[in-house]
Amino acid sequence: MENPNTSLLEKWFKIKANGSTVRTELLAGLTTFLTMCYIIIINPLILSDAGMDMGAVFVATCIASAIGCFVMGGLANYPIALAPGMGLNAYFTYAVVKGMGVPWQIALGAVFVSGIIFIFFSLFKIREALVNALPMSLKMSIAAGIGLFLALIALKSAGIIVDNPATLVGMGDIHNPAALLAMLGFLMIIVLEHYRVRGAIILSILAITAIAIFLDLSEFKGIIGSVPSIAPTFMQMDFNGLFTVSMLSVIFVFFLVDLFDSTGTLVGVSHRAGLLKDGKLPRLKRALLADSTAIVSGAALGTSSTTPYIESASGVAAGGRTGLTAITVGILMLACLWFSPLAQSVPAFATAPALLYVGVHMLRSATEINWDDMTEAAPAFLTIVFMPFSYSIADGIAMGFISYAAIKLLCGRAKEVPPMVWIVAVLWAAKFWFLGA
Repeated sequence: MENPNTSLLEKWFKIKANGSTVRTELLAGLTTFLTMCYIIIINPLILSDAGMDMGAVFVATCIASAIGCFVMGGLANYPIALAPGMGLNAYFTYAVVKGMGVPWQIALGAVFVSGIIFIFFSLFKIREALVNALPMSLKMSIAAGIGLFLALIALKSAGIIVDNPATLVGMGDIHNPAALLAMLGFLMIIVLEHYRVRGAIILSILAITAIAIFLDLSEFKGIIGSVPSIAPTFMQMDFNGLFTVSMLSVIFVFFLVDLFDSTGTLVGVSHRAGLLKDGKLPRLKRALLADSTAIVSGAALGTSSTTPYIESASGVAAGGRTGLTAITVGILMLACLWFSPLAQSVPAFATAPALLYVGVHMLRSATEINWDDMTEAAPAFLTIVFMPFSYSIADGIAMGFISYAAIKLLCGRAKEVPPMVWIVAVLWAAKFWFLGA
């Protein structure tokens, strides 16, 4: 007799039609969660530097992430998780609040307004037109660049790559236990995948975490903790003085950076999952509405911009193909309200191997770029290298757009550039010229 629960899941998520199973989707969700749960620790720490209550931001982070995941999974049916974006939270705190002296309440108002603009752009298919207008070379270079970006994050978090005043970056202390365990975890994933062991990424993360706790490299912080009050940040947006020239530029940066971070992630992760159809993403409007809704709700709860996470690629690599993966992440994010000590027991170097492994897969997209046509290859190359070297997905995409339009124009092939690419290239060039990087 058919299981009614399984039947309902199949009807909603079309799991079999996407070549997956309920078990695979749940494991993929757990994998994604384990690679991105660091945000529930880091985001409150960063925003607390802006004067915000750390406990309230912790709750806002968990709930905003869950809302984004539920909308993405339930409405768009994509295995892409959302959470407050790294980089955007740093810009919020260190550039806007501390750098410009803007109260965090007004900064939250700027995030809220940028989310409203996102919703407007999504409803009228402006964002969708933008993504669909991307030339294939730029789409594939975005995926490959994200792969290198993930690799840099992984190596940095494991202490294998460190900053070096003489050479900018350099090799870290590979005798450090964290670095050794990260390399062990990566080898574990490769070997398990070679022998087709399901859940290789999860097994690696859990095994390295267990070893770290045993060696006192990570503290087991218990299981259950009390839920802090969200009152200090809930609905604290301040719109007074928001629409000045300086704050309009802040809204523009929030909008522009998140636009390309989210677009790049959607394209890159969706390509890795095999969800692109003829180079385009089905149900894109719904996916774009998901992160727009998450931005607005996150600002109302008390956190900086919420965005799709490139760590979702780890869940895709574990087999996630439907929205059930994202729903699983959302549930686990809500569970963190009570089980945050347990989530905090997973060290960064335990999740680094998963990100490094995903980077291997995503870099394969570079093989689909037309390297024989330099007007396609050069912008793609700049997109790929600028992401890790500038430590910014958005800046990498910006360089891709600007160089694509400029090279095509100078080579007498301007007609090959879609109108949307011209518009975005000009906007990014103006942003760099007047506002800087």
